[in-house]
Amino acid sequence: MYSLPQEIEVWYIIPAVRRELAKVLAERHGLKQKKIAEILGTSEAAISQYLSKKRANEIKFPKTMERDFQQSAKEIIKDNKKVVKEIMALVSLTKKNGLSCKMCKKYNKGVLSMCSCMFEKKPR
Repeated sequence: MYSLPQEIEVWYIIPAVRRELAKVLAERHGLKQKKIAEILGTSEAAISQYLSKKRANEIKFPKTMERDFQQSAKEIIKDNKKVVKEIMALVSLTKKNGLSCKMCKKYNKGVLSMCSCMFEKKPR
């Protein structure tokens, strides 16, 4: 049995993106957990677990994405209606830098040999 790449995104990547955004919103913008939960569309308990490293801690984003998280947080602070757009953009970046494929391979134990090439552009 294996998980589709989209399932890996839902179970691992999206929560980790929320974790990083929660961290930036709390540390750099001084928002409280309740407000962060409202903005990110999750529970206050989830935010608490993100910030205490008890949830979504399987993924370490490359240092090169730090600026992306900070910029997304700024956009969300300006207009919290942009949260979905910003999360989608960050998830897209994980595909571009190969993190999605790496996680897919890790949790599928090599079952999906085509995972590493799924996001490469190939002529049809």
